[in-house]
Amino acid sequence: MLTEKRSSMLHGVLLITLFSCAAFYIGDMGFVKSLQLSPMIVGIVLGMLYANSLRNNLPDTWVPGIQFCSKRVLRIGIILYGFRLTFQNVLDVGLPAIVIDAIVVAVTIGGGILIGRLLKMDRGITLLTSVGSAICGAAAVLGTESAIRVKPYKTAVAVSTVVIFGTLAMFVYPILYRNGVFDLDTKAMGIFTGSTVHEVAHVVGAGNAMCKEVSDTAIIVKMLRVMMLVPVLLIISYSVMRAALKNGDTEGRGRISLPWFAILFLVVIGFNSFDLLPHGLVDFINTFDTFLLTMAMTALGAETSIDKFKKAGFKPFLLAFILFIWLIAGGYLMAKYLVPVIG
Repeated sequence: MLTEKRSSMLHGVLLITLFSCAAFYIGDMGFVKSLQLSPMIVGIVLGMLYANSLRNNLPDTWVPGIQFCSKRVLRIGIILYGFRLTFQNVLDVGLPAIVIDAIVVAVTIGGGILIGRLLKMDRGITLLTSVGSAICGAAAVLGTESAIRVKPYKTAVAVSTVVIFGTLAMFVYPILYRNGVFDLDTKAMGIFTGSTVHEVAHVVGAGNAMCKEVSDTAIIVKMLRVMMLVPVLLIISYSVMRAALKNGDTEGRGRISLPWFAILFLVVIGFNSFDLLPHGLVDFINTFDTFLLTMAMTALGAETSIDKFKKAGFKPFLLAFILFIWLIAGGYLMAKYLVPVIG
């Protein structure tokens, strides 16, 4: 027998599943295909429409089910995405991806902290927003939160800013790419997308809205960027520990949350590189994976309401906007001029 809590959570998961089925159906329509909109893009649009219309009628007990889809299902989807790739693809991305990722992460965090000081913002919100923009959105914010121990509302503010601008980037990148504003080849566009878009789900959505070559490169670059969360969290945790020891607080140690799904993603790529599974089974896994990612995108949309703009306040929103502009402008210039030099 299911407990009442698990039953309510299941209702939330089933709701997102229903929306995802609708997204698949709509995505299969002729006019939607002509716009080259993947079910994931349709899913997040449906989720956002729901979040800003009927969401207030949703029982609070269903919310954990939606959050389960936007976090756990997303991670499962990313792990299974490894069946679309091989280590040869990783080698094809090469040194340019690592260099661009490292520059983006270092400059975004360092610049964000500096801008936060100039704006006289709360240190916790500044760091959370900067790390979230630099690495992998909400996952990075939650990982950093476990190391610096801030009040829950500060985490909510930081998550709302990176989700808002990550969602915006997911729509803006494909539009500008298709209209020739981003004058890059598929590999450079993949590196640009993977190294600058906030959430893993947003990178998947933006990449699939462009083409498979861009998507594959973007996902690999993004996962390399996610892996950089590990050293960043170690540095932050060490800084917190030093500060705590200076203040005589021997208990002030942050717990580090490592992105294990990124490591498992690489393990799956390694397994797939041996070409051991029948192609029919791999195709089924990829279709199932697309559905899981559509669920994650839909759930992400269902948590993106107009209220999040209001709750974020002006200064965190301004900081996230400045970092967003840097990621687009700085990332594009590096993809355009630096990638050919080091590639």
